[in-house]
Amino acid sequence: MVDTAKEWYRSTRLFYRLSTSQIRLLPDFIIIGTQRGGTTSLYYYLTEHPGIARALMKEVHFFDDHFQEGLNWYRAQFPSSLHKYYIEQVRKEHFITGESSPYYLFYPHAPRRISEVVPDAKLIVLLRNPVDRAYSHHWLVTLEGKETLSFTEAIEREAERLAGENEKILADEQYASFNHRHFSYLARGIYVDQLQHWMQYYSREQFLILKSEDLYKDTATTFKQALDFLGVDDVEQSNGHREFKQYREPTKKGYTNEEKPPRMDPKIREYLINYFKPHNARLYELLGQDFGWDR
Repeated sequence: MVDTAKEWYRSTRLFYRLSTSQIRLLPDFIIIGTQRGGTTSLYYYLTEHPGIARALMKEVHFFDDHFQEGLNWYRAQFPSSLHKYYIEQVRKEHFITGESSPYYLFYPHAPRRISEVVPDAKLIVLLRNPVDRAYSHHWLVTLEGKETLSFTEAIEREAERLAGENEKILADEQYASFNHRHFSYLARGIYVDQLQHWMQYYSREQFLILKSEDLYKDTATTFKQALDFLGVDDVEQSNGHREFKQYREPTKKGYTNEEKPPRMDPKIREYLINYFKPHNARLYELLGQDFGWDR
């Protein structure tokens, strides 16, 4: 009975939002990645701000999973223009909205699709040490039951598993690749190629590129950087009492991100540091910043 009531509520709410989609907003900002880089935590920190409204779902995944649903479906995920008018004209407060879907950074069609719908959007990218990101990625898909290989076996077979998948995605916009999404442990960590692709569609000034480790170690400063980028005042800056907790989402099998993987084999870590080193060097050159991941 409870599940039936919840389903009725969800379907009714979506129907209402679809029926009012023409007066709904498009996002002012999108957190596009990287997966396992702190995107969930940053999104919830931002949307706890009274001037930043959440989407109906944190990970809308319109530009990868739901693009065939059409633009009205996407608009239905966001607040109405009437709500924005009330906040800005009556309460005299700045108002923006946004979403976070971390597959966008890696998904080949996302930059073009997004630029055609929201060309003026601000894009936030969190980049984590690719060695740690790969290991965390493998741990997650293992917990979810999608991966049966050990981490060592998975990275050894990655090239085989991903062979031809990118080409299939580019050739057929309806093609959804399980392997590209779930087994791309190393490929997702070559950030420079992904960012260069995105920068064909958006100017450098539209990106805020953050180091995930900075979010973990100095959350307040990184949060303030994001607010400044979005043009939003920090309403709690004066009292200094804001608390940041790491947001954790349960996996589909009921596990949570609180379960941590065993320590990585030092030999595998050394191998991966060397694997990513030339790609990181190109990234540092592109951004004019050394993230210190090669030590």
